[in-house]
Amino acid sequence: MARERDEAMLTILRFLTAGESHGPRLTGVLEGLPAGLTVDRGRVDEDLARRQRGSGSGGRMDIERDRVRITAGVMAGLTTGAPVALEIENLDWENWRDRDVDPMVTPRPGHADLTGAIKYGYPDLRPALERASARETAMRVAVGGICRQVLGAFGIVVGGYTLRIGGVEAALPSDPGPDEYRRRFETARRSDVCCPELDAAARMQAAIDLAEKQGDTLGGIIEVAALGVPAGLGSHVHWDRRLDARLAMALVSIQAMKGVQIGPAFTNAALSGTGVHDEIFLEEGRLERRTNRAGGLEGGITNGEPVVVQAAMKPISTTRIARASVDLAAGVASRPSYERSDVCAVPRAVVVCEAMASIVLADALLLKLGGDSLEEMRPRFEALRAGRLDDLSMDAKPWRPACDD
Repeated sequence: MARERDEAMLTILRFLTAGESHGPRLTGVLEGLPAGLTVDRGRVDEDLARRQRGSGSGGRMDIERDRVRITAGVMAGLTTGAPVALEIENLDWENWRDRDVDPMVTPRPGHADLTGAIKYGYPDLRPALERASARETAMRVAVGGICRQVLGAFGIVVGGYTLRIGGVEAALPSDPGPDEYRRRFETARRSDVCCPELDAAARMQAAIDLAEKQGDTLGGIIEVAALGVPAGLGSHVHWDRRLDARLAMALVSIQAMKGVQIGPAFTNAALSGTGVHDEIFLEEGRLERRTNRAGGLEGGITNGEPVVVQAAMKPISTTRIARASVDLAAGVASRPSYERSDVCAVPRAVVVCEAMASIVLADALLLKLGGDSLEEMRPRFEALRAGRLDDLSMDAKPWRPACDD
């Protein structure tokens, strides 16, 4: 039954994660990878390290030293075509394994505490906290790190950066080209707030420092761009095959993400059509666009321009200033106890957004190419139609849209 559902959704890649925030480990299984992909575990660990760096981090980041262990599906550094199994140890487990855990009966506003108890009937709120925790994103980053290497085998690069934290927004040029995107990726990786604009980065840091002093938290906006994505990934024929829809779902599935836009979608909504849609020009046999307001996607299909997605992250729900709640055991007004948490998770969430975008794009690419091995896929990639006049066979003949009754 599960396989039938996968085929209906037209996906090649599938991954599952398991594990709790304070359990012994996180486990992941990624299936659908082609055989013959070189897997560089060190590059996955670099992404995991990025997830642990950045301003606004809580005490948990002083404990964990995330490293991925690959236990199946890779031999002699190459994928075999079998499912890849991954593990990440939770070092904080040693601080929990032999202690009695106090009951948790007062739900924290903004978390899955109350909704999880309503859905599953938990007698304690901690099971919801343990699985809903963003600790789970460490495994998503590991899975995304491997998918990033799938994309890299075909020259596709995915990167991201912070656009906004609280009320501070980076003033970046609109409609950048690939070189500017690469500059942003590199500069952001050297920033404690993962922002490529130095003045904005300093003001973001000050906003985080102030929120920490006040016992509050901040959210923000993250932008992810994919360069070198060929035209023709995704589809317009069904709602669940539209690549923009799949990217939006993937990013909103990340803890605390509450909104997504493709390109400058919300800015576009305030403009007229002539001020939004990217005109098409013929340049030496190539069909080119001089703007990318569509964010690289038209009709749910990539158009050869950079794929650009933004995700809005709400402020972390756990604040030192306790919010009003109810003790569910006593049935009286109460305030939840403070759980160790970040002040601002936006800088660390950048690599998580990159990971989820990489998973979706790698799946769309593999679906387009077909084949069981990287060796089979390379010539198919080279033969893909692109935005060239010679790739499009237009017979320019009239036709009648008649259907059989």
